[in-house]
Amino acid sequence: MSDINQVIVDREVPCKLRDGVILYANIYRPQANGNYPVLLTRLPYNKNLPNFSHRWIDPIRTAMEGYIVIIQDVRGRFASEGEFEPFVQEVKDGYDTVEWAASLPYSNGKVGMFGLSYYAFTQLYAMVEQPPALKAIFPAMTGNIFKDAFEENGILSLAAAETWMLDSLAPDYLKRKLSPKDFAKAMEELANDLNQIEKWHTFTPIKELPAVMKHPMLQDIYQKYIQQEYNIKAIEYRDVKRYSDLMDIPAYHLAGWYDNFLNQTLLNYEQMQAYSQNQKLIIGPWGHGMTGTDLGERSFGVNSSGDSIDGKDDLTSLHINWFNQWLKEENEVRIDDEDPVKIFVMGINQWRSEKSWPLQRATSTNFYFHSDGEANLKSGSLNTTLPGDEQKDQFIHDPTSPVPTNGGGTLFYNGRNAGPRDQRKIEEREDVVVYTSEELEQEVEVTGTAKVILWASTDALDTDFTAKLIDVFPDGTAYNLADGIIRAKYRSGKREQESLNGDIIRYEIDLCATSNVFLPGHSIRVEIASSDFPRYDVNPNTGKTTLESEEMRKATQSLFHQKEYPSHVILPIV
Repeated sequence: MSDINQVIVDREVPCKLRDGVILYANIYRPQANGNYPVLLTRLPYNKNLPNFSHRWIDPIRTAMEGYIVIIQDVRGRFASEGEFEPFVQEVKDGYDTVEWAASLPYSNGKVGMFGLSYYAFTQLYAMVEQPPALKAIFPAMTGNIFKDAFEENGILSLAAAETWMLDSLAPDYLKRKLSPKDFAKAMEELANDLNQIEKWHTFTPIKELPAVMKHPMLQDIYQKYIQQEYNIKAIEYRDVKRYSDLMDIPAYHLAGWYDNFLNQTLLNYEQMQAYSQNQKLIIGPWGHGMTGTDLGERSFGVNSSGDSIDGKDDLTSLHINWFNQWLKEENEVRIDDEDPVKIFVMGINQWRSEKSWPLQRATSTNFYFHSDGEANLKSGSLNTTLPGDEQKDQFIHDPTSPVPTNGGGTLFYNGRNAGPRDQRKIEEREDVVVYTSEELEQEVEVTGTAKVILWASTDALDTDFTAKLIDVFPDGTAYNLADGIIRAKYRSGKREQESLNGDIIRYEIDLCATSNVFLPGHSIRVEIASSDFPRYDVNPNTGKTTLESEEMRKATQSLFHQKEYPSHVILPIV
C-alpha cells in the first residue's frame, strides 16, 4: 500500500493566536512526504467526538486523497484556551488559524474551509478578514453574517435557541468553571432538564428560564445571547458595503429544503454570486444536519441522500471534487463547466441542474384566497381568480394555547419535529384557516421563493401571522413544504412600527423556498394562523414579548379576501 494511503493522526496540536491564546486541533495527513493543501474546520462541539468530527465528511478518506484535514476546537471550547463568545470571536481567530495552517511544514500554503452550521459560520467570519491562504470554502446549512442566527425581525427561534444553549453550549461551558463535584451535579440537572425540554419551552418570561437560572455560571452568557448582545457586538463586521470587495472567494453552498437556515444559506449564495461567479449551490430534501433518504414522515428515495447524491456523489466526494479544483496545483486553471446550481425536486423526487438561483424561467403566479367567511377544509378555496365581495374570515389567537409546531425547518432537541409531516390534525383547530385549490388535472411545479400577501386586522396591540404551503395528496394527507411568520410590530423590517389600532394592514409573509411538483390529483393548500410554537416564541398580543413578560391576552384576527384586499399566495411556477 502506498504512503499516500497511510494516514498520520496528530492529536492536540497547538495553534497560538495573536493574543497568546492557544487553540488545539487534531490533524489527519498523508504519511507520504510532500506538501499538501489544507482543509480546515473549526467547531465548538468537541473535535474528539466522532459525531462531530467524522459525521459530515470523512477525514481519513479525505487525507487519503492528498489533503491535510484539521479539526480544531474554537476559543473557549473543550481543549482550547480562552473565553467563548459565540460567533464574533471567529473573525480574528479564523484569520490566525488559516495562516497558521498554511505555515505548517507539510502544507502547500493553500487552505480551504468546510463544515456545517456553526462550523460554516467560522468560514464566513474568517472570510471577512481575507486571510491570504484561504482559497475556497464549503459552507453548509448555516446562517448569514449580516443576520442573527436565531432571531429575525423581532421573532425568536425559541426551541432552537434554548436547545442550543442547554444541549450544545452548557455542558462544556460549566465544566470549565465548576469544581468536579459541582459539575457532576450540574450535569445531572442538565440531563433532567433536557429530558423535559418541551416543558421548558413553555416557560415565560424566557429571559428567566429556570433551566438556566439554576446555574449561576451560565446566566451571563445566556442573557447576552438571548438579548442579542453578541449580535450587536458583531455589527461592526456586518457592513455589506465593506464586504462588497471581500466576497470574491469560491464557495460551494449546501442547503436543505427543511433546514432552519435555508433562507440564510440561499442569501449567502445570492450575495456572494453578485461579486464572484465562482459559486455553487446544492439543495437537497434535507433537514439541519440530516441528509438521509427519510425526513419527517416522507421518504425521498435512495438517491436523495447525502450518501448517494443522484447516485453519483456523496458528501465527502462532493467536497473533494470542489477543493481539487481550487487547492491542487495541477488544477489551478481548471474551469468548472457544470451548471452552478443543483436542486432536488420533490414530488417527482429527482435531482436537476440549473444555471441560476432563483430560476429565471419561473413565473410568479397569484393564487387568491376565497371563502364564505368560514374558511376551513370545506369552504376555504384557492385559485387564480381575483376575489369579489367576500366575507372576511375570523379566528381567535389564544397565546396560552398556541398552534403547535408540526414539522418544517426546525432545530429541536435531537432533530425532533423536523421535515414534512401530515398537517390534518393541525387544520382541525379553530385558530387555523385553510384555503385549498381544486384537485389538479396536470402537474404544477413550484420552484423558488413563495410569499403570502395577507390583508388582516386584529384587536391586539401587536400580533403574529403565520403561513404554510401544503401539498395535499389524493388520500387527504397534507404535507408541509414551506412556511413563514411575521410580527406586526416589525412588518416593515427591523424598525419597530407603532402599535396596531384595528386597521386593515397588508402583510408580506416570506415562505422561504421550495421545489415541488404538485402531481395530478393533488391540491395546493395554504394555512394561515397566528402561532407556530415552540419553533417561534408566541406573541402575547400585548405589545410586549414573552422574553420579558408573562402577561398574555386573546386576540381576534380578521383575514380579508376582497377586491380591495386580495389576499393571496405568490407561487413561482416553472
